[in-house]
Amino acid sequence: MIKFLFPVLACGLSFSALAQQGDDGNPGEQGPPRWGLGLGAVVTDSPYAGEGTKVMPFPLLGYNGDHFYVEGLTAGWKFIENNSFNAAVVAKMRMDGFDVKDLGPRELADNGIDYRLLDDRDKGLDLGTKLVWRGSFGELEFEALADVTDASGGQEASLQYGYGFGVGKGQLTPNVGVTWQSKDMGNYYYGTLKEEVARGVVDYRPGSVTVPHVGVSYFRPLGEKWSMMGFAQYKLLPDKITDSPLIERDTDGSATVFLGIMRGF
Repeated sequence: MIKFLFPVLACGLSFSALAQQGDDGNPGEQGPPRWGLGLGAVVTDSPYAGEGTKVMPFPLLGYNGDHFYVEGLTAGWKFIENNSFNAAVVAKMRMDGFDVKDLGPRELADNGIDYRLLDDRDKGLDLGTKLVWRGSFGELEFEALADVTDASGGQEASLQYGYGFGVGKGQLTPNVGVTWQSKDMGNYYYGTLKEEVARGVVDYRPGSVTVPHVGVSYFRPLGEKWSMMGFAQYKLLPDKITDSPLIERDTDGSATVFLGIMRGF
């Protein structure tokens, strides 16, 4: 299954920038609440055994209001917003996990697992808060989420730092960050379930996991209404994840690349 988390974040950042261009297209002039519609494509190198690299096009949707906003698969309510600090309550679809039919029976067998004994790892809905600090130092973002659909029943916290600078008519933003997932979330997405163990699958539970990442995003206005955006990120997977029998052998990380174009209304 395609992992939407990182491209969705890229879409959100780019739509926010688009919404802040005034009606004349100049960055920094705050216009009225705006919709954004577009098309994007994501390429993901999945770490799961046999899932491989996938390409998926999908529509982009955004809305930026006085308080409420929609950015891809994330919706939020901003209760604090100024030039240096934003705070919001957020709801976000979690697209992690897999459908067993998308995995490789041979690759799983090499890891000692009969794919017919596995269950899917379901999508979920997370609720939480997002805090963003901006200044001459760059941008620091903190997000804390909890699964409210009981797919994993776990929690996640992430911290990311980025510093943007102009490149031609666009902005390039390298970033680094780290994500922590609780043991319930780590066990669900990277371990084997009790029901699977009862069927004869090896018992593997990584517990809580911490995943660092590096990435870069790019945003460029195209006239008054259009914009293009791109995003690349590489996650450095810890041994707790790469040792899982669900993961492709000799996997050290997972890469995601996103490209999209959007029009503001």
